[in-house]
Amino acid sequence: MDIATIIGILAAFGLMIGALFTGGNMGAFVNIPSLLIVVGGTFGIIFINWPLKNVLAIGSVIKHAFITHPPDLQGLTSRLVEYANKARKEGILALESASEGETDTFLQKGIQMAVDGLEPAVIQSLLDKEIEKIESRHKAGADLFQAFGTFAPAMGLIGTLIGLVQMLQSMDDPSSIGPAMAVALLTTFYGAVLANMLFLPIAGKLRARSEEEVTSKELMLEGILSISAGDNPRILETKLHAFMEPKMRQSQFT
Repeated sequence: MDIATIIGILAAFGLMIGALFTGGNMGAFVNIPSLLIVVGGTFGIIFINWPLKNVLAIGSVIKHAFITHPPDLQGLTSRLVEYANKARKEGILALESASEGETDTFLQKGIQMAVDGLEPAVIQSLLDKEIEKIESRHKAGADLFQAFGTFAPAMGLIGTLIGLVQMLQSMDDPSSIGPAMAVALLTTFYGAVLANMLFLPIAGKLRARSEEEVTSKELMLEGILSISAGDNPRILETKLHAFMEPKMRQSQFT
């Protein structure tokens, strides 16, 4: 579970709701027509703008914003150094049995390519394509929530225009001006809240998750290429340490 996401949502919405309570009548900020315009309209536009399979996959996409498994770059480096040591001592073919218990399918696939004798350029080309596909899938998820954050304020503006038209048509009836004005103002409020406190931050978190995973895959690729080329394990470790912050680096040769 990503504590930062949970804390952020609770803090943002909690403080806002607390401010509304202290300001007086909380019920004044609840308006069903406004919610229907913003929420229903936003989802309707999303279905128009995106393929059905992308929209239906929203559950698995949003899961990545709340449930996280940060890549252990130092742990990956240690495993790759061990593979490099074994390859230099026993030969590259010894890695076939050593990698059978590897939990990361990307790394296992790359090691198997090296064992099969593929040229480093071929390995890089194949695994680069896989990284590109990973980035593409992650981008689609982030772009989906970016679209939510774009369309929600737009629907709020449409609701405001609807409310203003209703208000102007009923100027001779003072009792109807209030409800029409509530629709006009609250739709903009709902659109701004959903976009800036939920949809856009989730899109940003998904992009951060994507960067973390792509970095780990690039580290694996660098290690696989070094092992395939027969690099000294010390050199391999130095290369992989470039992917992480200095405070995270732990050498196995000191």
